[in-house]
Amino acid sequence: MDILIVLIVGLIAGWLAGVVMKRNYGLVGNLAIGVVGAIIGKYLFGLLGINLGIGDLADSIIVAFVGAIILVFILGLIRR
Repeated sequence: MDILIVLIVGLIAGWLAGVVMKRNYGLVGNLAIGVVGAIIGKYLFGLLGINLGIGDLADSIIVAFVGAIILVFILGLIRR
């Protein structure tokens, strides 16, 4: 059940990052960006000592979204 939640959160975060950054990576690309973004976001939020305290699912989506935005930004720099 946990893997399903991770995939859903990753898909939502990747899709939101694609919309905000005006990039389209498709379903699988958004999922990958969201999951990798969640790893990046969790690391950065932990490193900075940030705890949102909103709720587990909301925290996960926000952290994954921030990480996905960072990842999409870096991918944009690499593609140029």
